[in-house]
Amino acid sequence: MNKKIGFGIIGFGSIAGHHLKAINDLEQAEVVAVSARNTSKLAENKNLEGVKIYSDYDQLINDPEVDVVSICTPSGFHLEPAIQAAQAGKHVIVEKPLEIDIERSKEIIAACEKHNVKLACVFQNRYSEDYMKLRKTVDRGDLGKLVLGNAYIKWFRGQEYYDTSDWKGVLSGDGGAALINQSIHTIDLLLEVMGPVKSVRGKITTLTHNIEGEDLGVAILEFESGALGTIEGSTSIRAGFPEKLEIHGERGSMILEKGELVHNLNGMVLKDTNGGESGASDPMAIDYKLHSAQFKEFVDNIINDTEPRVNGNEAIKSVEVINAIYKSSRENKVVYLS
Repeated sequence: MNKKIGFGIIGFGSIAGHHLKAINDLEQAEVVAVSARNTSKLAENKNLEGVKIYSDYDQLINDPEVDVVSICTPSGFHLEPAIQAAQAGKHVIVEKPLEIDIERSKEIIAACEKHNVKLACVFQNRYSEDYMKLRKTVDRGDLGKLVLGNAYIKWFRGQEYYDTSDWKGVLSGDGGAALINQSIHTIDLLLEVMGPVKSVRGKITTLTHNIEGEDLGVAILEFESGALGTIEGSTSIRAGFPEKLEIHGERGSMILEKGELVHNLNGMVLKDTNGGESGASDPMAIDYKLHSAQFKEFVDNIINDTEPRVNGNEAIKSVEVINAIYKSSRENKVVYLS
């Protein structure tokens, strides 16, 4: 293959830098264009030398050198560029979440299916080595029947984190806050391992920040398998603790902390997780290498015409559960998903 696959990045906030590095690490891909509201900041970015800069994402989508559109706009603004990219025949990869609600997420999926383009959503934690070990162990049946799954995301964000953004914690831009923004990665892992959710009982509140969305949310999940689960997600826990995923089966347990196994079927794993990466107190403390793994797979999907692992139907699952938690809290009742 001679020509590299050309990527265009729409939106150039902090996470777009991870996309840029991840794409340019690949032999078969390169970033050829970016678009953002503030093009003056882009012009000063030394990592964008030789990259076309657009103030209007219409121009980027219509650029013939762009084969794939990477969407890094605020969460509630994924829909429009995703649909437009699909209509132009461009493959689409969207930073999490797919969108802020189920209907908008379904519109993205439908547009990509209609125009026969690949769609993926960035849930890079699925590509960590220790998580894949956990998943393979569960899939082999080594834990036996799963009985309980827990996702704990007790992070901290100061008020300035929200004050310096015009969309974080704002319902139209973020869809919520602590659950759909910070907690969604660990929730995604929980759902992939534990399977479909039957019902949710949730409660959200805002205790320590001046925002529209929640800074604390908890939920009890009943899975279709009969297993139960819990979610605790927050940006109010000073000074932030590493995220944790616990999977408990009839034959044993596996626990991930900061993406690293700290407990497996044979007992405690003697591993110092101080070297692991977590956004517990700093959103930019996370390295881009797992993004590289997912982008490499997406490029392979395009070249070999295979389905992305985290396609639209996978990505919408966490949106469905989080929206069900919001609804359960709002209406003070159990919400059934199936």
